[in-house]
Amino acid sequence: MTAPDRAGPPLPEGYTLRWAEDANALGDALFSEIHHYLSVESYWARGIPAATLHRAVSNSLSVVVTKTGGEGEKLAGFARIVTDRATYAYLCDVFVLPAAQEKGFARAMLHAIDAHPDLQGLRRCMLMTRDAHALYAKFGYVGLRDPTRAMERHDPDAYVRPGNF
Repeated sequence: MTAPDRAGPPLPEGYTLRWAEDANALGDALFSEIHHYLSVESYWARGIPAATLHRAVSNSLSVVVTKTGGEGEKLAGFARIVTDRATYAYLCDVFVLPAAQEKGFARAMLHAIDAHPDLQGLRRCMLMTRDAHALYAKFGYVGLRDPTRAMERHDPDAYVRPGNF
């Protein structure tokens, strides 16, 4: 998981990138913004209950891009990586809010992930995407070399089934 330019692009003035090791480190307002985007706007986590996302974020490494101003800290982008910090990682929930797109935030988050000390020397890092293949390819991601070796157990109704949250 090494990118050619580990420093990453500079962020525009007023924006910061930081790590959160659990949901509480994000604070209630940012967590609420992240939950809203994932549960309402995203195609991959639509309907995810806040409690489920809180548990997921608390058991992952997350990187967040924010803008600080008169209204406090406002969300610009988010990414989460599920990992054992030794051999494997799964990159997920990557998004940049529409008003913050085209500023290099997705690239900045991916550079930060590549440079994180706990994510060095991993044997495999995977992700799933419907529409961002070109972006991820710039960071060394490729289609599965042998798709016959990969399997999944997918439950698209997990977030809407009673009793699952």
